[in-house]
Amino acid sequence: MATTAELAEFLKSVEKRAFKRTVYHVRNDESALDIVQDSMMKLAEHYADKPSEELPMLFQRILSNSTLDWFRRQKVQNALFSSFSNFQSDAEDNDFDILESLSIAETPIAFENPETQSQRAQTLRAIEQELLLLPNRQREAFLMRYWEDMDVAETATAMGCSQGSVKTHCSRAIHSLLKSLSAKGIRL
Repeated sequence: MATTAELAEFLKSVEKRAFKRTVYHVRNDESALDIVQDSMMKLAEHYADKPSEELPMLFQRILSNSTLDWFRRQKVQNALFSSFSNFQSDAEDNDFDILESLSIAETPIAFENPETQSQRAQTLRAIEQELLLLPNRQREAFLMRYWEDMDVAETATAMGCSQGSVKTHCSRAIHSLLKSLSAKGIRL
């Protein structure tokens, strides 16, 4: 059974990654924040009595289900209340560059010259754009496996599919990313 301190520490450790992953899916900072907060509340309310080693899998599953619920609500809302403003892209308003912020956190900028920094930022923007073009299930499997560092079994449980499906989604995502990035002249 997880203590209150263990639950709080777990939630603190996953909040940023969960937010970034959700932003990739819903492409809206405010909605992503709501989804993550709701998921954290559900975990605390309904599963606080579970052992601390079960919390990561439970949270991933709750987060995935909450994201799917958001998409369902959006579909219904758009069908009932569609207007011309719904067709405007809010990409111009979204200045939050996830991969760029990660690279800044990981690499001491003082040791890079401006040309290297610029190339890195361009490469990360290209990778982010290609990630957004992946089908939802491929993107979800790819992010869980290679960003969240989950193994195949954990990813399958969190996504509610078989391990073979996870491997297929990841393989297709990798091939698609390699192909599209290679076409842009980016070698990883």
